[in-house]
Amino acid sequence: MKYISTRGQAPALSFAEAMLTGLARDGGLYVPETIPQMSAADIRALHGLSYEETAFRVMRPFVGDSFSDDVFHDLIASAYANFDHGARAPLVQLAPGHFLLELFHGPTLAFKDFAMQLIGQLFEHELTRRGERVCIVGATSGDTGSAAIEAFRGLDAVDVFILYPHGRVSEVQRRQMTTPDNANVHALAIDGHFDEAQARLKDMFNDFDFRDRVRLAGVNSINWARVLAQVVYYFSAAASLGAPDRKVSFTVPTGNFGDIFAGYIARRMGLPIAKLNIATNQNDILHRCLETGEYAKGSVSPSISPSMDIQVSSNFERALFDAYDRDGAAISQLMDELQETGSFKVSQGALETLRDTFGSGRASEEETSATIRRAQARMGELLCPHTAVGVKVAEDLRDPATPMVTLATAHPAKFPDAVEAASGIRPPLPIRMADLYDRPERSTQVPNDLAALETLIEERIAK
Repeated sequence: MKYISTRGQAPALSFAEAMLTGLARDGGLYVPETIPQMSAADIRALHGLSYEETAFRVMRPFVGDSFSDDVFHDLIASAYANFDHGARAPLVQLAPGHFLLELFHGPTLAFKDFAMQLIGQLFEHELTRRGERVCIVGATSGDTGSAAIEAFRGLDAVDVFILYPHGRVSEVQRRQMTTPDNANVHALAIDGHFDEAQARLKDMFNDFDFRDRVRLAGVNSINWARVLAQVVYYFSAAASLGAPDRKVSFTVPTGNFGDIFAGYIARRMGLPIAKLNIATNQNDILHRCLETGEYAKGSVSPSISPSMDIQVSSNFERALFDAYDRDGAAISQLMDELQETGSFKVSQGALETLRDTFGSGRASEEETSATIRRAQARMGELLCPHTAVGVKVAEDLRDPATPMVTLATAHPAKFPDAVEAASGIRPPLPIRMADLYDRPERSTQVPNDLAALETLIEERIAK
């Protein structure tokens, strides 16, 4: 199994090499050269399996010879050992034909744990085997950063630096990043919004001298291993609802497109997904693009669903790559246009291809709060604001003949102010995190400046 860049000018890599590299040196994102297939019999055989065994069967074809079967089994088991729910990703019925996929039972109470806990295990094993150490730098709108710090804290083979937008994450998200006291993790509050943090991260990857000096690696959803780990819960959910013998649709609250792109890969593998619905808040670049064919950056508007306050959805490039028949030159041209003008037009053929797979909708702040309030009052479910965006869009787009699964991407206690304002209920943190507000914080405020960031990182990495 080899991995190629969406821009066509980087060497093909193995799974382990693509994982450790993160962003391709031509600026593109790695994708599998071919998509492994699962037959109806293969999917039917997932019925009743543990989440860990499902994960092994779904991911194994993508790994190639990078990890042996025994090692890969063990790393998957270690990754999910600390999840609070035995099913790992349980389904809860919200209404007839409408289900929540609860993805918040991991260590940091968000869906990012499914990928990050596994990638932490994979990184540590592979780096130890090679006798190497890397410097991981990530950008976060809230959940990726805390999940990365939790996954890599205290590990011997990595230093971790997480950029988060100063004043634009929830208090729980911030404290999850700033309270770990391990010497190898560093929370950096950047002056600006998430897209600016993400832009500086890409600038670091494109500064090859710096990249090579510090052995830079990335664990944002630009990293293929992150996407792969998220493919699994689409299979586990659909199998629980009768796949492959009936189709299932999914609605995914998303800003950076990685989580819903994982669903696209599951569909390409043979999972009978009728529709993948993109749910956005007021920062609705993805919804506007599918409606109009124009991908145009606007200003980022802070919202009560801050993890979706994004205007540049990195993983959308992977979907465009397939929609343009894997033409790396065409993708490079689109990304250059975006860099130079802030927008590009999707060709009609590519737009029709995208619309065949993806639906979309948006929820305003008022609609999000109303959905939280209604779900608690009528259904007894307390939703985080991101999940509420998903539920609102799912209700708008749902076909009653097809089961709908909305991804519940975070625990409501991660956003207590928004949930309490909407429902009158302040969701408590789990007992194991009850002292989060009492732990001392450790962070550094940094300017939105590449040279300053690179200097700080080089000063702090373990020598």
